[in-house]
Amino acid sequence: MIPVLDDAAALGQLLADVRAAFGASLCDVERIVVDGGSRDASVDVARANGAGTLVADRGRARQLIAGIAAARSDWIWMLHADSRIDASAADALQRVIADREPAWGRFDIGLSGRHPLLRVVEALMNARSRITGIATGDQGVFAHRALLERIGGVPDQPLMEDIELSKRLRRIARPRCLAAQIETSSRRWEARGIVRTVALMWRLRAMYAFGASPERLERIYYRG
Repeated sequence: MIPVLDDAAALGQLLADVRAAFGASLCDVERIVVDGGSRDASVDVARANGAGTLVADRGRARQLIAGIAAARSDWIWMLHADSRIDASAADALQRVIADREPAWGRFDIGLSGRHPLLRVVEALMNARSRITGIATGDQGVFAHRALLERIGGVPDQPLMEDIELSKRLRRIARPRCLAAQIETSSRRWEARGIVRTVALMWRLRAMYAFGASPERLERIYYRG
């Protein structure tokens, strides 16, 4: 499940990764791209790579909600368009599915940039996630449909939907924290400044924990 908005170049790379990672078992993988109103060739790229496409209201949460409603699969893997995966991630997920028990979880994350501070950021993200049982969207969250239905699906909110989703799923079961790594673009950290971006995200998470609305946090995030 891949929500997109003007992500044509990155989406093409990710869908190629999916094809290579799953290989002969690709025919069993339902690929759905949910477009939030792109003005680039995102939809064309998705179709050219054999993915199903649909259009939904802009916003990651609402795009995921629409995609999950349209999906037929019992397992949902939610990926950012600028993520990169390989066969180790696909194999790890298939092992979870082979257990035949409803579960949810995420992958370790690697950031694409070369700055040494990014290695610290990714290590802290992975460690924090293991300790708290909270995953962020760029860690490639996956979940069995039965668990999603028990919590009422992806929370319909403009920001922190990944944090809220994890909190609700965590009440049912601890996440499967897979050591297999997926890579996500470090452009957000590099564009805003690594330290500044980390400080902003921790500020937003603290505000959310103390009751700030997702709408207020969204305004701060995009203004920041």
